[in-house]
Amino acid sequence: MTNTEMKKTLTAIFPFLKWISTVKTSWKDDLFAGLTGAVVVLPQGVAFAMIAGMPPEYGLYSAMIPAVIAALFGSSKHLISGPTTAISLVIFASISAITEPGSNYYIELTLLLTLMTGVFQFILGAARLGGLINFVSHSVVIGFTTGAAILIASSQLKHLFGLQYKNAAHFVDNIGLLIKNVHDLNIYSLMTAAVTLFIVLFVRKVRPKWPSMLFAMVGGAVLAVSMGWQGKGVKVVGALPSAIPHFVLPHLSLDSIRVLSTPAMAIAMLGLMEAVSIARSIAMKSGQKIDGNQEFIGQGLSNIVGSLFSAYASSGSFTRSGVNYSAGAKTPAAAIFAAAWLMAILMFVVSYAAYLPIASMAAVILVVAYNLVDFHHIRTTFRLSKQDTAVMLVTFLSTLFLELEFAIYVGALLSIGLFLNKTAQPKVLPRVPEIHNRQLVTDPFLPQCPQMGMIMIDGDLYFAAMSHVEENITRLQAFTPTQHTLLIICSSINQIDLSGVESLVHMVDEYRRNNKDIYFCGIKPPMMKLMEKSGAVEEIRHDHIFESKEQAIETLVSMQDTGVCSECPHRVFWECDAKKAAAKATAKEVAFGLPQSGLLQS
Repeated sequence: MTNTEMKKTLTAIFPFLKWISTVKTSWKDDLFAGLTGAVVVLPQGVAFAMIAGMPPEYGLYSAMIPAVIAALFGSSKHLISGPTTAISLVIFASISAITEPGSNYYIELTLLLTLMTGVFQFILGAARLGGLINFVSHSVVIGFTTGAAILIASSQLKHLFGLQYKNAAHFVDNIGLLIKNVHDLNIYSLMTAAVTLFIVLFVRKVRPKWPSMLFAMVGGAVLAVSMGWQGKGVKVVGALPSAIPHFVLPHLSLDSIRVLSTPAMAIAMLGLMEAVSIARSIAMKSGQKIDGNQEFIGQGLSNIVGSLFSAYASSGSFTRSGVNYSAGAKTPAAAIFAAAWLMAILMFVVSYAAYLPIASMAAVILVVAYNLVDFHHIRTTFRLSKQDTAVMLVTFLSTLFLELEFAIYVGALLSIGLFLNKTAQPKVLPRVPEIHNRQLVTDPFLPQCPQMGMIMIDGDLYFAAMSHVEENITRLQAFTPTQHTLLIICSSINQIDLSGVESLVHMVDEYRRNNKDIYFCGIKPPMMKLMEKSGAVEEIRHDHIFESKEQAIETLVSMQDTGVCSECPHRVFWECDAKKAAAKATAKEVAFGLPQSGLLQS
């Protein structure tokens, strides 16, 4: 094995070898981005763990080890894995029906569920099924990202105004709660958030490369502490458990595996959809390419290894990934630095982190949410494509008004449905030679030959498309009922299945029963191979299949009735001149009682 082959094999197994050498030039940006992400995840991790029914520290464990493994073995430079709202909710719904949330047995089942989720994800990646995610179009990603940004922002509004209600499960309910409680707003929380927001925007303006979000959160904390606003209702992160992840083997039980298999598959698919959609949405901004298979493997390994270190199921985090990108991260090393910073904070400076105002965190997250909205692509989509606009809007509205995990599915299914509908309707176009250069064109104003028609099929022929093709050929032929010869141009057909072949043979048989005939030209090798294997070539007959349209036209025009050609006022083909000359010569010979010329008849 050559050095090049060895390097290629190693980078396939260990994808971090592709970027690890660049850290020496980007480590400062990654280090500061990691610190910002670590500070942001402090309250998030605790909140998500509580949603999942787990003790608070488990949310922080899930923000460490999984983030590192996903960064090392994934393909995105900016994706940060960790606990998410959707997965936390699914875990709670799945396991709380079995045992008491927060109990030792609950924790055991959650870690086993995480291990099974990771195994499912890894198998999907190893089987190279990451291409499935390509069916999630850019319009779906834009709609989902925009909707998620609004959801994230709406969930932070209560912290921004210092309100005390519990967030609802749906967007509309959250806005309703905000309106209902806004009269109780805390002016000091609002001022803290406003100052934090001002610092973010100011630092970005004067020093774009500085960690604006980190400075803003520290500035908000200094303001709240120096002004004594904590005693006036400004909430802070508060004391956090100063613990680090510990190694533990999930308890394997056949009964537990059987019970958890269904939710494990659901969480696996949800996690993959979330992670790859987030990675792709950020990649659209950064110009990076995402490898779906590698992301599947990275997410699978992150959950497998994470389950061994007390982490529950994780996926890509919209908020943390957005913060990571906005904070200037250059490589996946930022995720590793974030995990190291978080561990250091929990070990050494947890008491200082407790002073961070929740309002400052909310202001930073609002900036992140705004940055997630791709206004340029939204405007472009509205202007250029009604179909993509419909997909984007449906996904956006589904994100706001349905369960988050279903929003991507709805958008993806609609996108796939529209794609299949489009492929099931290949173009069936009548073709005639253009007057001057004789190129074949589709022009209803150009004359057609009364004996011979030409149709080009542009698209693949498979079971779902054949009804459309047959109907359109019948419709086009109805406009020229005198045409008894039809040439089907197949140069734009790339794929055909057995149903397509059988339908073509059926059309040929139907034409022949009506004293007409169909010929083919320009068939590509894959299509010809299947036609030969299926016996269709024998039924159609070899002399009815031509390699090129030029050869087909030259042969078929010469076979047409010379008498009809003599009466035709048009010159559709170049060969028409010879046919008309032959018709006139034949008529003259007949008039003078001369033997007809075999040369002219040919």
